[in-house]
Amino acid sequence: MERFVIPHKHEITKEDRRRLNGHGSLILWFTGLPSSGKSTLANELEKELIQDGHRTYILDGDNIRMGLCKDLGFSAEDREENIRRIGEVSKLFMDAGVIVLSAFVSPYRSDRDAVRELVEEGEFVEVFVDCSVEQCEHRDVKGLYKKAREGVIKGFTGIDDPYEEPLNPEIVVNTEKFSIDQCKEQILNYLIEREIVNVR
Repeated sequence: MERFVIPHKHEITKEDRRRLNGHGSLILWFTGLPSSGKSTLANELEKELIQDGHRTYILDGDNIRMGLCKDLGFSAEDREENIRRIGEVSKLFMDAGVIVLSAFVSPYRSDRDAVRELVEEGEFVEVFVDCSVEQCEHRDVKGLYKKAREGVIKGFTGIDDPYEEPLNPEIVVNTEKFSIDQCKEQILNYLIEREIVNVR
């Protein structure tokens, strides 16, 4: 059936939408261990970007699994498909001229690299939210590490399933050593230097 699928070329481009919005668009891909601070950081960054007049959208792991990916489990195959779907959605938002903040554990490098390949160079910005498993487990905001240690949850990233750290991320923020506000400023400065957002 794929041979009958013919994409339609529309006249309005992402460059047109960026001009309309008055700022650039890209995918900020927050990756890191569970409880490292990905969603909290994305939320605080979005609040500041919105306040400064930028169009944004957060895609968050648990929220996506309530709808778009509710049919998927946590096997390696399902995780790959989960990230594939999220990558395609992120690309659509970015094409719409929006700054996309995608916050997902996304433990495998190959899956993250596959999302990078979907867009043009510079449009995928990998943000490694660096935090030790000990600190993440200490926070354990959702009680998941405890359940994994007890064997209630199987295949939990950082306990009995691996997390592959990015090799060359565009941004590394350490939420163990620095505050969320300091990490947020680090990302904002990157976006300003890239002229993606308006200079404050």
